[in-house]
Amino acid sequence: MLSREDQRRFDQIARQLRMTDPEFVARLGDTAATRRNRIMIVVSLLLWASVPALTVMGGWGAGATSVALLGVAGVLALRARPW
Repeated sequence: MLSREDQRRFDQIARQLRMTDPEFVARLGDTAATRRNRIMIVVSLLLWASVPALTVMGGWGAGATSVALLGVAGVLALRARPW
């Protein structure tokens, strides 16, 4: 864990690097964002897959509730997509 001053200095160095060498930063990539996007896509796929199962097992009431899951899955999929 970095101290507040060290974190500020690290952010300053990273900002300077992004401005002076954007090609290096692009090659380096953002692995945390990639991992987060992958998790969001998997969660959205699981939500989409649960809708038919909920409808079959729980009837129309569960099917109507699963429409909300479709909305959440759609939002997750859109947020995970790199624009």
